[in-house]
Amino acid sequence: MRARAFITAFALVSVIISITGAGALAQARDLASLVGAAEPGGVVRLPEGTYAGNVTIDKPLTLIGETGAVVDGGGQGHVLTLAAPDITVKGLTIRNSGESLNEEHSGIYVTEAADRALIEGNRLEHNLIGIYLKGPDDAVVKGNHIAGRTDLRVNERGNSIHLWNTPGSRIVGNTITGGRDGIFTTTSKDNVFAGNIMEGVRFAVHYMYTNRSILRGNVSRNNDAGYVIMFSHHLTVEDNVSQGDRDHGLLFNYANSSTMRGNAVVDGGEKCVFIYNANKNDFRGNRFEGCGIGIHFTAGSERNTIVRNAFINNESQVKYVGTTHLEWAEDGVGNYWSDNAAFDLNADGIADRPYRPNGLVDQIVWRAPEAKLLLTSPAVQIVRWAQSAFPAILPGGVVDPYPLMQPPAEAAAPQLAEVPKP
Repeated sequence: MRARAFITAFALVSVIISITGAGALAQARDLASLVGAAEPGGVVRLPEGTYAGNVTIDKPLTLIGETGAVVDGGGQGHVLTLAAPDITVKGLTIRNSGESLNEEHSGIYVTEAADRALIEGNRLEHNLIGIYLKGPDDAVVKGNHIAGRTDLRVNERGNSIHLWNTPGSRIVGNTITGGRDGIFTTTSKDNVFAGNIMEGVRFAVHYMYTNRSILRGNVSRNNDAGYVIMFSHHLTVEDNVSQGDRDHGLLFNYANSSTMRGNAVVDGGEKCVFIYNANKNDFRGNRFEGCGIGIHFTAGSERNTIVRNAFINNESQVKYVGTTHLEWAEDGVGNYWSDNAAFDLNADGIADRPYRPNGLVDQIVWRAPEAKLLLTSPAVQIVRWAQSAFPAILPGGVVDPYPLMQPPAEAAAPQLAEVPKP
């Protein structure tokens, strides 16, 4: 009986209607009537064709698109709004939201009423914000392809996936190109971002006021910055890759009491890692390779554990403008430094002498960049000789008392060739 009612309803609502507005549809089926006719907990399957958007789903429902099923917002408002628990949206192409950031126009807008929403295997394109989780608990965004706006200036674009106060939600296995930030989260907790690929955005992942969360196994490629962690604490950041990001691979600003393990920043731009006013963090087994600066830390960021990392072929391995003496080692093990011309006479894998990435000349150049003109002068050569002959005149800064002779296994180069293209 229910199947017969569904077939009748579909026949009634397949009337062709006109849609007006930016990106208008010439003809579209009436998705709102299809959703309205469905029973709570039911399944609505959309055959190939274009369906009018600006639809609110206000009951538990599964909406499944067959190949070629498109929901088009016609350039107005949210294309789909989820406003009830236990809604699934799967297999659709969702496009052409409105263009108001103030009204948060989105391809899929998930309200706080939509706990346990599942958004899986969709393609979202030409939406201001791709998917907005605005307050639901335990939502899942999985395996979607999201192509954000690139025809707008960066500050006029929305984020591909935007989270606000959505505890327990998981963002897994999505491919993201374009838009402002790939994944932006604020005022949330207990989230998992795993296995996502992000390319051609400002920041791949942008954390603000998001605590007790996991960032694992993601790939950031050719973005302004990779993983920007701000005002967020008790995080696990592990096994992520930043490849070719221009400004920073990893940035931590007032991000405390977190663990960063097994991450790789390669072929980077200005800085592999920038740490600003961030403390009580554990950086272990990471690979920082091919940047202008391997790690730059400042503004009271001295209380971190930095051990068993590999610093490889960076123009400057460390930049620390300060006078505090810091040791980067633990239990007789330090880090690997590619520019450390050292001996290991007892073959224990630890260099025979400590490694200092910066000296007095570096400190002078950072404070007075014009001093670079004197780097080849006899005066500078005398200063360098004096430091090596009289270690007592060395300035405060980083010292690795047990530098490794080889990169540790956990800081191995990532298998970049196996990363699929978006």
